[in-house]
Amino acid sequence: MNTMKVSVWDTYVHRMDGNTMHFDILVPSTLQDTITIFSYGREYLETKPFGTGQLSTEECRFCHIQAVPDEVALKIQEKGYYIIEMENCT
Repeated sequence: MNTMKVSVWDTYVHRMDGNTMHFDILVPSTLQDTITIFSYGREYLETKPFGTGQLSTEECRFCHIQAVPDEVALKIQEKGYYIIEMENCT
């Protein structure tokens, strides 16, 4: 498989308990539509058992482009995106 290049969107969302979630949304580097990217972030947030704040350009910003391992590339091809949980995501 060719190495997939992805855009990394650095995301910080406030939780209702006062903590701040930090996660990255990885999407194909060709995807630049923020409405779609933010919808992926919201879809991910809906899987959480706790309440969260909004997700917009204030919380989610383009960071950089990088190559990803094949297993991550496969998940992106299947679902459209991949989430890397960094802080306060569980």
